[in-house]
Amino acid sequence: MKVLVTGVKGQLGYDIVNECQKRGIEAVGVDVEDMDITDAKQVEAVITDEYDAVIHCAAWTAVDKAEDEVEMCRKVNKDGTENIVNICQQLDIPLMYFSTDYVFDGLGEEPWHEYDERKPLNVYGQTKYEGELAVEKLPKHFIIRISWVFGVNGHNFIKTMLRLGKERGEVSVVDDQIGSPTYTYDLAKLCVDMIQTQEYGTYHATNEGICSWYEFACEIFKQAQMNVKVNPVDSAAFPVKATRPKNSRMNKSELDKHGFDRLPTWQDALKRYLRNIL
Repeated sequence: MKVLVTGVKGQLGYDIVNECQKRGIEAVGVDVEDMDITDAKQVEAVITDEYDAVIHCAAWTAVDKAEDEVEMCRKVNKDGTENIVNICQQLDIPLMYFSTDYVFDGLGEEPWHEYDERKPLNVYGQTKYEGELAVEKLPKHFIIRISWVFGVNGHNFIKTMLRLGKERGEVSVVDDQIGSPTYTYDLAKLCVDMIQTQEYGTYHATNEGICSWYEFACEIFKQAQMNVKVNPVDSAAFPVKATRPKNSRMNKSELDKHGFDRLPTWQDALKRYLRNIL
């Protein structure tokens, strides 16, 4: 099997290429300098019938910046995805697309089901939703929604907390946004399992268990054995351009239905991740 992985310099793309290589699957990783997804001709030149699947990790993920740069964000997340969809359709190649809890409005306390109504709260969520709509036109597609992502390659909440904890000895973290962290190493294993099947559809794939950002921060310092004071605060204490969902709980029934293993607990993922980076 030979797969093309976009966004190889990001946290997830990096781990998916590594996971493919471990299993003897040929994975070609590309980033913007190899294939600008917003350029339809470049996409057509790079994605050829030598590939058995495309795993599309490239995305605009600067959530607040998206509020100011709406067209650029849409160009990457919607138009870039459409360019890939068009070639996959022509060549009859399966496509795996990564989306987000931000496609929902974040209200209530019930976990979001895979096929619940999508009502994004911000520009980033809206453009990822538009990307989903493009991907849904393909008969052979996987849409995988994730949240609170962390991996070895790149920036994330854990690295920020460790840095701030060292510098200040005290941090304030919101306690009214609830969701589940996603370790890209664990996610990559599931994605490589999935891409070798024909179990197409929409999935939620975060690590098991839920927490607030405050609880996540407390567990980070506990496991890293750092004596840092963590203050719980309301979202209103951190005004940001893009509205964040309060409820990012996600139902995983489609994973169960199609026979895929759920990811380990987020606490276990955090333990293994800290062992890797500390």
